Amino acid sequence: MNFTKMHGAGNDYIYVNGFEEKLENAAELAVKISNRNFGVGSDGLVIIHPSEAADFRMEMYNADGSQSQMCGNATRCIARYVYDNKLTDKKIVTLETLGGIKILNINTDDEGNFLSATVNMGEPVLESAKLPALFDGDRAINVPIEAAGERWLVTAVGMGNPHCVTFLEDSPAKLELWQIGPLFENHKAFPERVNTEFCCVHSPTLLEMRVWERGSGETLACGTGACATAVAAILLGHCQKDTDITLRLRGGDLTIRWNSTDNCVYKTGPAEFICTGKY
Repeated sequence: MNFTKMHGAGNDYIYVNGFEEKLENAAELAVKISNRNFGVGSDGLVIIHPSEAADFRMEMYNADGSQSQMCGNATRCIARYVYDNKLTDKKIVTLETLGGIKILNINTDDEGNFLSATVNMGEPVLESAKLPALFDGDRAINVPIEAAGERWLVTAVGMGNPHCVTFLEDSPAKLELWQIGPLFENHKAFPERVNTEFCCVHSPTLLEMRVWERGSGETLACGTGACATAVAAILLGHCQKDTDITLRLRGGDLTIRWNSTDNCVYKTGPAEFICTGKY
């Protein structure tokens, strides 16, 4: 199997051209190929397919073999993959995901070289029942939960995947996330598990974040998580709509904007090739 390894702000996946490669047992393959000791090493596996509803369709698996609805960093990498490999000459590409159809805007320099991608991530889902999340009331905004023997205030946001965002007074760099993360991921309030973002507010336009992704553990970046964190920060009054907000993640920075005109969240960031190979 031919593959390409790419990363978006350090969030690395193995990408396979589904136009040419026909995979069986993709979930099992994701576990093997993602292993950083005995495989290629990645946060998961992404297959790029033809689509009847959009220009392309993504099929995505986490490192543990569980299927994911979508990934913001992976969508940007797909934008670069299809553009640089001449699968399209469009600079606005539609992508079918299990979290809905996403619109990818490819930003280039004057010579047409890829610079970055801006993804319309759609409207945030705030209704707890749709995430799903088991809280009293229609929405979970700054509500308490118990984890790791402590009380945490969390905000639940859906951005194609379910997210649980909690704000800290200090940098999340000090957290022992490998201990705390699984307790949030498997918390009884989230029957289908949850991605969790631990965030510190540095200014109304700068947030620092670490993420624990369901099925993958801590990753260096999470695009849907950055969007969910910006939405939560706006809901709590830390930031404002219609403003570019920098999300500082361990793997790099992403720019998030929640527009009031269409209520959609836009994410801009890099997408980088690492290597190609045969597995």
